[in-house]
Amino acid sequence: MEIPRPSVGDCSEYLTRYVNLVPDGPILETLAAQLEETAALLAAAGEERGDHRYASGKWSVKEVVGHLADTELVFGYRALRFGRGDATPLPGFEHDDWVPHGGFGERPLAEMVELLRRVRVASLALFAGFPAAAWSRRGMAAEAEIVVSAFPWINAGHELHHRRILRERYGL
Repeated sequence: MEIPRPSVGDCSEYLTRYVNLVPDGPILETLAAQLEETAALLAAAGEERGDHRYASGKWSVKEVVGHLADTELVFGYRALRFGRGDATPLPGFEHDDWVPHGGFGERPLAEMVELLRRVRVASLALFAGFPAAAWSRRGMAAEAEIVVSAFPWINAGHELHHRRILRERYGL
């Protein structure tokens, strides 16, 4: 299934920065491969690194993983709504407010990685089941118009963004 790469105006400038990180190619294959790459990076880090923060007040490794899962769930819900033809405007979400309430630090890193894996598998199943007409549907989220085809690209770019941070700032 070919899911078109979003064009200018298919999502907000803020989200376009994630799309721009993703190489061309079949996006569902990219999402599946990414999952394994990120899981391997986190497994190599080991449980003892799960609570590591690169600076005071920054998220722990486990909180970054929880944020990735939360965000992908939100984007999946938005894609589902808009893909099914429900263009009811949806609010934004403040990830900095969500993370402290996620309880991510109380869970083992391996459990957080499994959560991310399950969320990604659900996203892949959702996207694989969309009929062709769904990809061009649009809706409003966080006061910006977005096309359904942008969501898998945004998920991929968002993960790449945070994987880079995990490597560069957390030393993973």
